[in-house]
Amino acid sequence: MISLSERFGLWVSFYPFKQDDYLTIVGHWLKHFGCDDAEIANARGDALVWALEHGSRSGRVALQFARDWSCRKQ
Repeated sequence: MISLSERFGLWVSFYPFKQDDYLTIVGHWLKHFGCDDAEIANARGDALVWALEHGSRSGRVALQFARDWSCRKQ
C-alpha cells in the first residue's frame, strides 16, 4: 500500500490543542458523564497532568481522561 505522502506528496498534520481548548473539551465530556460544574473545576489540574503523562492534548486524550476521572469519582 502506498501512503498519501509517497503517492501524492500530501501531509496531513494534526496540531495539539491549546490548553484552554483541551480543558473545554474535558469539561464537555465530564458534563456528558454526569459531572457538575464544581467537579469539572476540580478536575482541571488532573486533566493537565493526564495530558502530560499521555503526551498529547487531543480530543481522544480528553475523552479518555473524562471516562477515567468520572468513573473514579462516582
